[in-house]
Amino acid sequence: MNALTDTLTVLGILLVLALPALVGYAHEWRIDRQLRAAAVRRSGQASAERDLRGLTTNDVARAA
Repeated sequence: MNALTDTLTVLGILLVLALPALVGYAHEWRIDRQLRAAAVRRSGQASAERDLRGLTTNDVARAA
């Protein structure tokens, strides 16, 4: 019975120490996914605007 209590104590301490790191990792992963999706949407909008209007101000600045 003592071994079971010791094992559960060690696992509980491990969980308490690891949980904040795992929550932070999940949060960072979600933010990265949102940033990637926003970049894809933004690049899609830029190419659609370029198709509609020809050159954009970014194209002119890049050419200079």
